[in-house]
Amino acid sequence: MQTSIDALRRAAIAILANCWGVLLIALAWEAWVRWKDFNAIVIPHPLAVVRDIMDTPALYASNAGQTMALAVGGLAIGLLVGSLLAILTWLSKTLAGLLTPLALIFASVPVVALIPILARLLGYNLKTELAIVAIISFFPSFVFTAAGLRALPAGSTDLFQANGASTWHRLAFLAVPAAVPNWMLALRLAAANSILAAMVAEFLMGTSGLGNLFHAASDELAMPRALGASLIAMTISVILYAVMGNAASFINERWNT
Repeated sequence: MQTSIDALRRAAIAILANCWGVLLIALAWEAWVRWKDFNAIVIPHPLAVVRDIMDTPALYASNAGQTMALAVGGLAIGLLVGSLLAILTWLSKTLAGLLTPLALIFASVPVVALIPILARLLGYNLKTELAIVAIISFFPSFVFTAAGLRALPAGSTDLFQANGASTWHRLAFLAVPAAVPNWMLALRLAAANSILAAMVAEFLMGTSGLGNLFHAASDELAMPRALGASLIAMTISVILYAVMGNAASFINERWNT
């Protein structure tokens, strides 16, 4: 029993040490709303947002699960496409000159502008949502993987060429291993953004998940629920960023030894 209490105390201290800024903002928000006596439609109390989450946990959990599944699927597709394009740019200078500007232009186009095109091609369904998340996720993978493939140890290319290594051998045994730390960094950044990307896709398509929950709550002027959906999405993004950061540190330590 005492061990459990000590563990909870340590967890509470760790949360306060890392999240005191967020708690301070929440307290200031609560005090400001009460002082100004704002209507809940304009801006709700933070406690009202937390209360709505606690009162309907199944609603938030089911929608969060749908958003998580969409984010993971789109993230996997985006990372795969970005990595393959980066490898193509490493293999061919011609493809590098062609794909790099196209990837930059494609990533600069607002997702909202692509929705009508994607919906016409794929339909107003999960495929379009996956495409939206993949588009937002692929660019970090492309940029960081391409940079990592070229961040080779000094003299390593000459050594491989002197030993008669083919292009594919240099790719598999030199370039790809050198790109792993950069790829993990891309995964860390894209994983956090994938939740927000999934929420944007659900909001625009109006299907399911936290994005649709936010959309429906906003239309009904249920601001505590709308902000609750945003809070859950933000929390998942922060957790994913932290988890992927620890995974990247673990792999990089093992990779460099």
